[in-house]
Amino acid sequence: MKHAETDSLFSEPVHVDPKPGAGIVILCEHASNRIPEGCDLGLTPEVATSHAAWDPGALGVAKALAEHLKAALVYGGLSRLLYDCNRPPEAPSAMPEKSEIYEIPGNQGLSAQDRQTRVDGIYAPFCAAVAETLAQSDRPVIVTMHSFTPIYKGAERAVEIGVLHGREPALAKAMMERSDMGTPFNVQLNEPYGPQDGVAHSLDLHGSDNGLRNVMIEIRNDLIRTPEEERRLAALLAPWILQAIADLPQSRGEGG
Repeated sequence: MKHAETDSLFSEPVHVDPKPGAGIVILCEHASNRIPEGCDLGLTPEVATSHAAWDPGALGVAKALAEHLKAALVYGGLSRLLYDCNRPPEAPSAMPEKSEIYEIPGNQGLSAQDRQTRVDGIYAPFCAAVAETLAQSDRPVIVTMHSFTPIYKGAERAVEIGVLHGREPALAKAMMERSDMGTPFNVQLNEPYGPQDGVAHSLDLHGSDNGLRNVMIEIRNDLIRTPEEERRLAALLAPWILQAIADLPQSRGEGG
């Protein structure tokens, strides 16, 4: 970024809808494409509103799903192009110089201080909010909610719902065992991304590292373009997730 950043630039980097005692905590890292005044990334309007800047529809699904599941919800308040809260500070994709086909001018040539300011102003508050929310429940399950573009680098994607895991695969695999509950959609494991793409950071940091079950849900964003479609997907996901959780052994030491 081509200016001196201050913590005050990053107002409301995270939002929490608390539910103390909830058995499930939902995370939506890429909920917003908001870029505060004073944080000019040099984006065209097309890029600033595109999937490169956020996950369209993901927050609507996450909020509706939280209602169905009586879950707590933690979601990002700033564009992932400022900082991607599903990436560790050392990852180049945390503050990408290029996202898919789009150049991000304001992320090119960042100084170490610029990067640290974003870590302190965006990533650290997000992680703190997640930790505080998790601490309000007894071993909750973590579900992270994302959306993806139907066409990536010119290639069409057939997958409609992706079920992803990091180091802890049990819940994702249990959901795939019940993938008939995801009909009529094309459901695939670790698609269109997988742990090899670095997308399991939140799952591993907040879930696996704390001994908590976790899973990531990716929905193709042409399926959730309206509030009605968001609610429809949430209504489909809720019983599917609950059934998969019920199918798991009570102890993580049993059956992985």
